[in-house]
Amino acid sequence: MKNKDIYADAKEQYAALGVDTDAAISRLKQIPVSLHCWQGDDVGGFETSGAVLDGGGIQVTGNYPGRSRTIAELRHDIEKVMTLIPGTYRLNLHASYADFSNCKPVDRDKIEPKHFESWINWALEQKLPLDFNATLFSHPKAAEMTLASKDRGIRDFWIEHTKRCRDIGAYFGEKQGSPCIHNIWIPDGMKDIPSDRQGYREILLASLDDILSKPISSSYLKDSVESKVFGIGSESYVVGSHEFYMGYAVSRKKMLTIDMGHFHPTENVSDKLSSILLFVPELLLHLSRCVRWDSDHVIIFNDDQRAMAEEIIRTGKLDRIHIGTDFFDGSINRIGAWVIGARATEKALLYALLEPHDRLVKYEEAGNYFARLALNEELKTMPFGTVWQRYCEQSSVPSDTEVISAVMEYEKDVTSKR
Repeated sequence: MKNKDIYADAKEQYAALGVDTDAAISRLKQIPVSLHCWQGDDVGGFETSGAVLDGGGIQVTGNYPGRSRTIAELRHDIEKVMTLIPGTYRLNLHASYADFSNCKPVDRDKIEPKHFESWINWALEQKLPLDFNATLFSHPKAAEMTLASKDRGIRDFWIEHTKRCRDIGAYFGEKQGSPCIHNIWIPDGMKDIPSDRQGYREILLASLDDILSKPISSSYLKDSVESKVFGIGSESYVVGSHEFYMGYAVSRKKMLTIDMGHFHPTENVSDKLSSILLFVPELLLHLSRCVRWDSDHVIIFNDDQRAMAEEIIRTGKLDRIHIGTDFFDGSINRIGAWVIGARATEKALLYALLEPHDRLVKYEEAGNYFARLALNEELKTMPFGTVWQRYCEQSSVPSDTEVISAVMEYEKDVTSKR
């Protein structure tokens, strides 16, 4: 059977359930996903030559050959990735990726938009809007606390850094004609039991209020704050817990970031969306794959991703939900990791868009839980793969099988020579 005939058959099967596959594909093409830049260089950044990650509760494992060593290499890798993934994308950039190639390097409390001008110029050429993050890790002054530090000098350094990052994000937003989401995450916490939990959180509250006191048009910048349950070196106490940031986002009417790896492994993170959206104006999702702890494994199309995508679509509030990827793996081909994670994100969203949601809700409201369960089981054997293949074809990107050879060819021609 020809591909067109196979798709026609799949389309007919979904139509019997009240689902329009063409409409699902069209809608998916309009959902932007912010692809993280740091998969390509193991979160090293380029503040100094040969920069590597050193602490702050983040740990990249593996030493597979081919890591991006320069901004030019990282951009080239991103451009390659974009040819292998369907969908609409943005790029999420960290402050540690400043470009000092044409000027004297400065410390993080002195960075300016000019240090990221080459990034926005490149991004505009690639039609890839930028999002941004203050980088409050991998720095001598991030050895212990940052925004929650009781050392006024340390705290002021990081407050100034984050203020400048908001200005840089606003610069991006104005230049690209699309609001830049600036996310604040800090590694502050303690390895063993603290004696002043309240004190550090009061300091963090004051620091955030100071940082966000400058009004910036939401046409240029949107602020978000991100929690974490624990990390390496902060196993006993994290200042910016979920409860802290949930309260902060609600009281200050700010966007809340939910990272799938920042909760206990047994928590159903997707279940949080419908509650959070009742109280905060917008929500930023960092999609990741947690294996026993916040290990940021490469996203795959598993039950957790499927459930998250289903909740994203079921809420009917896509205009208030922003989707980003956040993982890093140095043990496998980094281009391949990027591609697998991005394509898995698209697969999960497509699967969710192919759900006969209205029919499931009708069964539920009628108390026919048998029919609801039976239909969910039927969906598992529907020809989803055929619709996915159609989506890839329309997006002019390789099939899943073809991706393998494309990535390996790039490794042979480019990354293996680094």
